[in-house]
Amino acid sequence: MKSLGTSYRALVLGASGALGSAFVQALQADTACAQVVGLSRSSQPAFRLEDEASMAAAAAALVAEAQGPFHLIIDATGALTIDGQGPEKHMGALNAVQLARAFEVNTIGPALLLKHFVPLLATEQRSIYAKLSARVGSISDNRKGGWYGYRAAKAALNMVLQTAAIEAARKRPQLVVAAMQPGTVASSLSAPFVPAKDCLTPAQSAAGLLSALDALPAQAAAHFVDYKAETIAW
Repeated sequence: MKSLGTSYRALVLGASGALGSAFVQALQADTACAQVVGLSRSSQPAFRLEDEASMAAAAAALVAEAQGPFHLIIDATGALTIDGQGPEKHMGALNAVQLARAFEVNTIGPALLLKHFVPLLATEQRSIYAKLSARVGSISDNRKGGWYGYRAAKAALNMVLQTAAIEAARKRPQLVVAAMQPGTVASSLSAPFVPAKDCLTPAQSAAGLLSALDALPAQAAAHFVDYKAETIAW
C-alpha cells in the first residue's frame, strides 16, 4: 500500500480465517508495512466475537505491549454458516435462534470490535478501518431474496460502519472507514455453495481489496466497495 506511508502498522482481526490469513501474508510482503499483528480465537492475545470482555482484554494487551498506534485495521471476521445452520432460503425457515446468532456474529461482534479497536488507530495521520461485509447486505441490490438473517445482519453492519465513520472523523479527520465485498472466495464459508474453481483465491481477493482501500479518500462517511474497487450501492 502507498497511501499509508513507508512504515505503517497493520492489525488484522480474524487472522486465522482464509481471508484474514491472506491479508496477513499480503501485508507481511509489503515493504512499506513495518508491523503486522494478527488476532483471532487462537492468537495471543485472543478474542471471541461472542465475548466483549475478550475484545477489551486483547485491545488492552496491545496497548500494554506498546503495539501500534495502527494505521490499518482489517476486520476479517464473520460467518455465513453458524452452528451448522446455513442461510435461510425462504420465510418458512426463519427462526429466532438462528436470526439472533447471525446478528451476534455478523453485526454485534464487529460493532464491539469497532468500540475497542478504533481507539488504537493513529489520530494525526491517514488511517483505515476496513470490515468485510457482503454485497448481499445491499438493500438496493437485493433482487433474489432469501438468506434473510445473513442479508439483514450485513445491512445492519453497514449502518454501524456508516455511523462509526461519522463519529470517528471528529477525532480522526484522515480516517477511512470501509465496508468491503471480497467477491466469492474459496473458503469454508463458500464451499457449500460455490465450487472452488469458480471462486477467487484468498490472495487474489486480499490483493484487490488492499488496492481498493489504498485509493479511498478520507471522509466523514463509510465507503462500500468490492475487490475490483467498484462502489456498491447501500
